[in-house]
Amino acid sequence: MRLTDAQAEQLALEARKLGVTAEDLLRAAVLDLIEGRNEAFLAAARHVIEKNAELYQRLS
Repeated sequence: MRLTDAQAEQLALEARKLGVTAEDLLRAAVLDLIEGRNEAFLAAARHVIEKNAELYQRLS
């Protein structure tokens, strides 16, 4: 997957704010995701997926 130019620019801006490189910011985000440190986000994502599945079932 590739970032759009706008996404890459936003990533670079956020990285500069944090005083890190864009690559380091991406690496940290991926590690947070795969190591499960962001359980609140994952729980919210699961909830949305489950709700959408229920909705799609009712609509079909």
